[in-house]
Amino acid sequence: MLRQKLQEDQIAALKSGDKDKLSVLRFIIAQIKNKEIDKDPPAGGDLNDEETLAVLKKFAKELKESIDAFEKGNRADLVDASKKQLAIVSQYLPAEISDEDLKKEIEKIVSDNKAVYDQNPKVIIGICMKQLKTKADPSRIMKVLSAYGSH
Repeated sequence: MLRQKLQEDQIAALKSGDKDKLSVLRFIIAQIKNKEIDKDPPAGGDLNDEETLAVLKKFAKELKESIDAFEKGNRADLVDASKKQLAIVSQYLPAEISDEDLKKEIEKIVSDNKAVYDQNPKVIIGICMKQLKTKADPSRIMKVLSAYGSH
């Protein structure tokens, strides 16, 4: 579904002459195709929405890192270009949950895994990342977890 939407939007951008959006969508679709080629032959073929989303999130993360680097290097032109690309990519990412909801979800995971948490608090990081990766950025999850651990 998501890949189909990306391809439809690519065609629309081509027809409307939106070069910025077109180049970003072409890059994303190329990354998706590369991932499909890399898949093991028995399971090869099209990526599902979750795998496509992982490609989008990776690209968004790379763009955020580029923006940080360009800001440190005083390259306003490159910062603007990367922010435009990030805005386009963000349109295809699901909205993240609020900090309050994230905190509640983490508290629930910790209480559900109380025995594991009491034995080794670091194990909860992996459990939280696995269950919440589609709902929030890993850096936000770690921030809330570190605040939780200090209580």
